Amino acid sequence: MTRLGTAEAAPGEIAIGRLPVGETRDGSEFGLPVAVIEGEEDGETLYIQAASDGDELNGVGVVSHVVPRLDPADLSGTVLVVGIVNYHAFQVAEHRNPIDHTKMNRAYPGDENGTSSERIAAATFEAASRADYVVDLHQGSTSRMINEVRVRCGPRHRLHDECLELAKAFGCGHVLDQKGPDGQLARVAPDDGIPTVDPELGGCVGLDEESVRIGTEGVFNVLRYYGFLDGDVDLEPQVRATGFDQHGASVGGLVRMQRDLGDRVERGDALFDVTDVFGQHKETVVAETDGILWRARRLPQVATGEYVCSVATDIDEY
Repeated sequence: MTRLGTAEAAPGEIAIGRLPVGETRDGSEFGLPVAVIEGEEDGETLYIQAASDGDELNGVGVVSHVVPRLDPADLSGTVLVVGIVNYHAFQVAEHRNPIDHTKMNRAYPGDENGTSSERIAAATFEAASRADYVVDLHQGSTSRMINEVRVRCGPRHRLHDECLELAKAFGCGHVLDQKGPDGQLARVAPDDGIPTVDPELGGCVGLDEESVRIGTEGVFNVLRYYGFLDGDVDLEPQVRATGFDQHGASVGGLVRMQRDLGDRVERGDALFDVTDVFGQHKETVVAETDGILWRARRLPQVATGEYVCSVATDIDEY
């Protein structure tokens, strides 16, 4: 019997419930939506969570596709799912938790007696700590971004190779292998011996069905590769980046991108132009190094010094 919050499943069962994490401003108790899928056969445990940033919905789309397709009769081991982590931000479609103005994925491992975000982080980290592998589903907020998987433990970490293997099994095709900020789940869980990755499933407002499809396939790749489900997964070479150059506009106006997401660029290639509102050219910004156009702002209007795009650098394949 496996329990997560109010969800309790015996072998061969699926249970849906809530993980209590506190009270809302009117004093009502609330909990995060959770699922437990307990396979008929023994095996390892996979933990999946989504929407630790309240406006990143592609992970929620993945969860809504994955859970209905998981048949406990075909499963070896256990899958634990938290469908929405940042409850308060999700309710108002904001990035940060509006109760304490915190970015949830900087609050791990959390504090059960701390702020709203720290309490949620503590509850979800306890669930993640029960797993053998962790997949923390994200997206590039509302910017436009390629589909990629992030390995955040850092290249010198003892679990670095295991995290890279998990990223390769997920199989987005692109990997950012760069040590992440303090408080990220993908930074903290490897310290407890749990390989963890942070798939960044594109970037959009609402749901992007292609990114949801890629994320859903990625979860099932992981389930098959690590023996939760039958089936073979051939690990395809991934394009890996270990750094970023961020480019902004030195003038205000309207941005016209000269490269598409995923394009290879060389040093000196034009990335974008800035014009005035009448279409008169004001500036062309070029790549400072060779790399891949990884991320770009969604809205065309920029002020002086405002971010426009990111070029991933130090590219290889592994």
